[in-house]
Parts: sequence; structure tokens; C-alpha cells
Amino acid sequence: METLKTPSRLHLSLIDMNGSLGRVDGGIGIALEEPCFEMSFGKAASVTGVEGGTKEVAENVCRQIGLPGTAIDIKEAIPEHVGFGSKTQLSLGIAAGVCKAYGLQIPIRKLAKLVSRGGTSGVGVAAFEHGGLILDGGHKSEKGFKPSRYTDANPAPLLARYDFPWWIVCAWPDLKGAYGEAENAVFKKYCPISERDVGAVSRIVLMKILPSLIEKDVDSFGEGVNMLQKTGFKRIEVSLQKPKVRKLLTFMQKNSSGGGMSSFGPACFAICQTESEARSLKNKVRNEFGINVMATRANNEGARWS
Repeated sequence: METLKTPSRLHLSLIDMNGSLGRVDGGIGIALEEPCFEMSFGKAASVTGVEGGTKEVAENVCRQIGLPGTAIDIKEAIPEHVGFGSKTQLSLGIAAGVCKAYGLQIPIRKLAKLVSRGGTSGVGVAAFEHGGLILDGGHKSEKGFKPSRYTDANPAPLLARYDFPWWIVCAWPDLKGAYGEAENAVFKKYCPISERDVGAVSRIVLMKILPSLIEKDVDSFGEGVNMLQKTGFKRIEVSLQKPKVRKLLTFMQKNSSGGGMSSFGPACFAICQTESEARSLKNKVRNEFGINVMATRANNEGARWS
């Protein structure tokens, strides 16, 4: 059987949830080594080894490509609905794995369209393809303000991609972020946001975060991430969290170069310059909150076969 390891991803912010320039969405994020999906695939007469929604994804892929089935063995998984982009990585991983098992070569972006991923943020698809820090260009405004599962838009174009050099600490309580109809309801209630907010987010990304990454200035990069938490659509996402998540976010920011909340949370992250700083913060978070926490690196390659 062929074995695939996918990244997960942090979603730092959506950029333009106004749309008056003719485009919506846009996103910036970072691919992670851990958590990950590690999955093996083989030929089979039907879909075996998985159940529920995972089996439905695999059956849909096989049906659309015209294959009988696949045997899937999931050895490691990304937690669902906490901010790591598990749905995109699972869906793309299964689609790519089925193709690999049968010797088919179908472009990742075509597979993303097939499994309805990348219709809002393009970060997850680009993380699977390339890894690194990713900036995507969103979609034409007629797509509207909707999560990926509610749109048939093509995956967003990749504008920029850079290797990410620093350590990252991720922590999350046993809660779930908004997803499904709850997530869709947030888009309906709060969008469009003001052009002023979109301008502020764009300036932080273009004139703070990206230059700091290129110049390897971890403190300036962290300052930019901190600023995003109080700006634009990310400010709304943070405001909807339970007090324990906001307390965690503040703790991560105060004990690192900078930190944020990924997507709709509850996962929060901190940027650390060295491994020792990351390990130290991991222990502090565990002692203070007693929650899920890990120290990891960026995935600068994307999904890979072993």
C-alpha cells in the first residue's frame, strides 16, 4: 500500500470580506508538520477501512473518477473542527491516495474541485501542494461570503509562498470551532465588513508580516500576527470565542514573539524563534491550562509519500 502524510495548517486571517473591488476572501496561513494525516491506500472492490463521513468522501471520489473502491488505513489524524483544516487535508489526501493506488495522475487543484475544497480560503489546498507560508488571492465577488462547503468556486490562486523558519506552539481546549451551518451563519451575519477593516488587514499582511518573514525578523512577524487578531474578520472570529480561548490566546501572545487563533478556533498558536523557547512555552501552557498542546515546525514541502 502507498502511504501519504499530509500537513495541517494554521489560518492566520481572511483578508477581504467586503468585495467592493471585485474579489472576496483571500487568506494567509502556515502549513504544519503536526498534527497530520498519515494514510495508506490500496486497490479494493469497494471502500473499506473507514466509516462515516470519511467513507462518504472516498466513495464520492471513486464514483467521480470511475473506480471500484479503495482500502484505506488511517494511522494518524488531524483533530476535527478545532482550526487545523482537517476536512481539506482529509478530502485531498483521500483523493490523491485513491489516484496513487490506481496509478492515475490528476492535478491537485482538479482534485480539490472534485471534493469541494478551497472555495473560500486557498491556504489548505496550497499547504497540501507546497507547504510553507501561503498567501492566496481569493475569488471573484459573485462567489459571495460562504464557507467552502457552500460554494462550487475553484480553489483560490496562489499569490505568494515562502519557507517558514521558526517554531510554532499550538494549543487547544476540548471545544469545537464553528463549522457547517453555524459557520455559514457567521458569514451571513457579519459580512460584508468595512473597507477600512479590509485595508487595515491588507496593510498588516503586505507591510508587516511578509517583509518580516523575508528579513527573518521574528519579533516583527509576531507583532503583525498579534495585530491581525484585533482587525477585520479575524477580530470577529476571536470575539465569538469562549473566555477560556481568549485567555489562552492572550497567554500565548505574552509568552512568545506573537500569537493568534487559527480559523474559527479554538486552536491558538505562538511563534517561537528556537526549539528551546517552543518547548518551554509548551510546558507553561500545559501547566497553566492542562489542555492539548504541541511544539512543531512548519511543513515546507506539502503532502508527501513514503
